[in-house]
Amino acid sequence: MMAVKSHNSLLKKHSQSDLVSRLKSRKILGVGGEDDEGEIHRSKISQMLGNELKFALHEPHGLRCWQFTSAVTFTIAGILTLVSPRMLHGWLLQEEYRPSCEASLRLHGGALLSISLILWSAFYTSEKAIIRWTLLSETFYFIVQFLVTLVSAVDQGLFSQDAGVLLLSYALFGTFSGFYYLQVGRKPKKI
Repeated sequence: MMAVKSHNSLLKKHSQSDLVSRLKSRKILGVGGEDDEGEIHRSKISQMLGNELKFALHEPHGLRCWQFTSAVTFTIAGILTLVSPRMLHGWLLQEEYRPSCEASLRLHGGALLSISLILWSAFYTSEKAIIRWTLLSETFYFIVQFLVTLVSAVDQGLFSQDAGVLLLSYALFGTFSGFYYLQVGRKPKKI
């Protein structure tokens, strides 16, 4: 009878429902208190793994719109350069078309389509590192295009209105990409 009685008393005792026992258990486990960064962990697992909110992407306003615009722009420019390099050559350089430029323009179109594929992939991801790298490569692309166009215009002595619009668009696109690159890299403010 005694063995049955002590067994029943063990089954009836619910130490986890007792508030003092629960607080003592949590203190021993090291959960429920604040850590060095001021975060309160709900469980030992979250304490060990860390808070996923601090790794979440801080998306600046307009980032996804800019990524979409960039991907569309690179795709259209790549397709136009592949399909009709003659028209693009006449518009950009304001000179008579030379068949020797066709292969290099088509290669440039292929490169633009490759970059657009990377930009489309970054548009659909939420990983901060991938988005930052694509924005950085986009920024450097526009810087290089700006410098090449500027040097070409100076060498040929051609400063047309179209070249000015092209230089302005490269500068603006590069500035926007650089801005978003810096904004995505910022640490989010604690709430």
